[in-house]
Amino acid sequence: MPKTTPKTPVVPGVVFSEVTLNTTQEILAQSIGSVWIGPSGEESTGEAVARHLEATVTLLDKDGWSRLPSYFLDRDEEQASGANPADDESLTVKQMIRAVLRFLHDGPDIELDLRRTLDDALRHVGEDGGHGDPDTARVAGYVLDRLIQAHTGSANAHATAWAERHTRTHADITALLTAGARLARTHGPAAIPARAA
Repeated sequence: MPKTTPKTPVVPGVVFSEVTLNTTQEILAQSIGSVWIGPSGEESTGEAVARHLEATVTLLDKDGWSRLPSYFLDRDEEQASGANPADDESLTVKQMIRAVLRFLHDGPDIELDLRRTLDDALRHVGEDGGHGDPDTARVAGYVLDRLIQAHTGSANAHATAWAERHTRTHADITALLTAGARLARTHGPAAIPARAA
């Protein structure tokens, strides 16, 4: 009889059950105002939000996921927090200027970490324009927040904060985004047929 080596078990991400998806739909229905309306004032379809969330999974699979922003190593201090110092509000002006000067001086010697947080990945897909826009990015965030509220039972839970917990894994974030896409596609608004002129 041949010997078989036990395989290392694949640790699945968090499971978002049908019960959680149905509870999320109830939370969405009870939300004040429509979570499907973005900052433009226009409604995003469930299909558009689902495509945005699926593109976010693809982006995180390509670039990697990071629980917290981790951009480049600052040699004089432990770590500056911001690949793009202009976007990181926690940096002082001095830290930003030093980061820019160091980058200009050292160029390729700076170790960049291209992994993205959940929030950064959602925003990037919206700014890229191929699979979403700023509205679908915001609406996707609203949907993910409601999904995490149903999952945790906390009305104050937010998906980005949930994603930053120490125990989170890339598989957890993929499971969240996949469940969000399924929810959006199933329960989100349908496209309104164009009227004949």
